[in-house]
Amino acid sequence: MPLILGTNSIKDTGYNVANSLRFNNPSTDYLNRTPSSNGNRRTWTFSFWIKRTTTGLVQYILSSNDASGNYSTFRFNGDQIEYYDYFSSAVQYSLKTTRLFTDTSAFYHILLAYDTTQGTASNRIKLYINGVQETSFATSSYPTQNYDSFFNSTSYVNYLGTEGGGNNADGYMSEVCFIDGTALDPTSFGEFDEDSPKIFKPKDVSGLTFGTNGFYLDFEDSSALGNDVSGNNNDLTVNNLTAIDQTTDTCTNNFATLNPLLKLSNVTFSNGNTTVSHTSTGHQSIFSTIGFDTGKWYFEAKLESKGNYPAIGLGSDTDLPSVFLGETADSISYFYQGVIYKNNADAGGTFASYTAGDIIGVALDMDNYKVYFSKNGTFQNSGDPTSGSTGTGAISVTTGVKLFAVDVYGATTTWSANFGNPSFAISSGNSDGNGFGNFEYSVPSGYFSLCSSNLAEFG
Repeated sequence: MPLILGTNSIKDTGYNVANSLRFNNPSTDYLNRTPSSNGNRRTWTFSFWIKRTTTGLVQYILSSNDASGNYSTFRFNGDQIEYYDYFSSAVQYSLKTTRLFTDTSAFYHILLAYDTTQGTASNRIKLYINGVQETSFATSSYPTQNYDSFFNSTSYVNYLGTEGGGNNADGYMSEVCFIDGTALDPTSFGEFDEDSPKIFKPKDVSGLTFGTNGFYLDFEDSSALGNDVSGNNNDLTVNNLTAIDQTTDTCTNNFATLNPLLKLSNVTFSNGNTTVSHTSTGHQSIFSTIGFDTGKWYFEAKLESKGNYPAIGLGSDTDLPSVFLGETADSISYFYQGVIYKNNADAGGTFASYTAGDIIGVALDMDNYKVYFSKNGTFQNSGDPTSGSTGTGAISVTTGVKLFAVDVYGATTTWSANFGNPSFAISSGNSDGNGFGNFEYSVPSGYFSLCSSNLAEFG
């Protein structure tokens, strides 16, 4: 099992992005806007950060469509990035990458610079990934000089997160910028980290000139997720996105999710890979995208529907999805009947049963190799996560890399995990000691949410 931590996961960038917007395919959530006046159709820039949560599908990021079936689209075509124009029943130009983009654990910075005034054809569309220009393409044809794109026109509807008829985006987007009238390079949106020069990090874009139809979406207002903060007031209309889709999982503080790359059949992920369901029999263990072998960590999960034998706990970096939690010496599970399993045996202790609607907390102390379980905010077995080496009410944990996990045995079992970026409603709101995360119940003192900022300090 790979231990996954995104390559852009660093502690403090100097400029911190507070929020992202979570898109969930196949739901019909997206944003759209029709320009009220024409802008520059020959020169513009589109910049954004995205953490993908599904691979292998067509997923539209930005598109512009008219009523006659003509459109421009920027999308993931499977796992390749593609941009093309379709007009008068024919593709006018097309650019599709050779390499694949399959990382579901980290944010990519993606920039598309469009300038058809350039004399050299290959300079009319430039694509940059994490600050570096993409030069290898599976297909590459370019627009004619001074070709008018479908963006910045009053005749076309602009969409973010869809093409207008399906194939919606799936993942987390932050720092979405559209620049009307200028083709910019990545230095306007980010910079390489001094200490880790391969890591591209965002910088403040509020001082940029956005042009007539330009906009900047920071997603900081949960009641107005399409709010343009560029100063242009080019707000986008929000469709089927609500406050719960605003998250703190961003390109400067990357939270763990459940790992969609480590699963068997009959398992479905949703809500930005925080919800997992099972539609068949048999055990399937689902692990976090981030693991650790030191520090004190906390997460919660809500049992949405019970099915057969749901469990929650932790696994190791050597466990497989087909192994149920608690089957090995390195994994531990809290089964719904109130039984703790370790090394395929009852580990003892007094633990309450749980059912659909209950929230189970897991506090893992890898400094003292102890794990504690709570039900709806009450730690079981008289557990005290702050008891250190004493381990009051704890279950002992082996050394090595650990990952938080849920088990979705049986049809209709559904878990929603919360690593600090919940997809289910939180009534109280509790963060860790660093101010990160949003949990239903209090985070034990000295424990932290599983995100890159905390890992840089404590992991």
